[in-house]
Amino acid sequence: MLSKKQVKLLIAICIFLAGVFVNNTNSSQKKVPSAASSSAPSRIPEIPTNVLGNQSGEMYVVKKVIDGDTIELSTGQKVRYIGIDTPETVDPRKPVQCFGKEAAEENKKLVLGKTVRLEKDVSETDKYGRLLRYVYVEDVFINDYLVRQGYAYVSTYPPDVKYQKQFLEAQTQAQELSRGLWSTCK
Repeated sequence: MLSKKQVKLLIAICIFLAGVFVNNTNSSQKKVPSAASSSAPSRIPEIPTNVLGNQSGEMYVVKKVIDGDTIELSTGQKVRYIGIDTPETVDPRKPVQCFGKEAAEENKKLVLGKTVRLEKDVSETDKYGRLLRYVYVEDVFINDYLVRQGYAYVSTYPPDVKYQKQFLEAQTQAQELSRGLWSTCK
């Protein structure tokens, strides 16, 4: 008889393998979005394979989106996205910042109710006890996507610097194309 933990692990592995199978079968049909696109489309665009990151990690379902860079898992654990920062919407010490609501809404579209894969860098948690992770939905690297589409800024805190260069390149692209907060906020 399998324990609950073993059953959950088995389900996560099956979901992951199903995603890999579907992605491999559809890989010949995928197209990379044009860099000239100035606004985020309603569906999540394909992200070039060089921004996918590590393909291993823990699988969880997102129960709640707290803001543009923080989620709550079905386990009750909160996760803070590594390497990025979105404008504030829920900090009681700060007013809602420019493009904060849009960033939170986009994060909801990307992850709410979906199975996400989490990748750890060096640190386990932040000073608030939130897990620090890179987040993926299928083959979309959410941290990168939010920066690349102009919903987030790069915000690096060593020692968690694995994708710092990639995020800086994504931010430069968003700025050059005036995406999201780069076209709206000062």
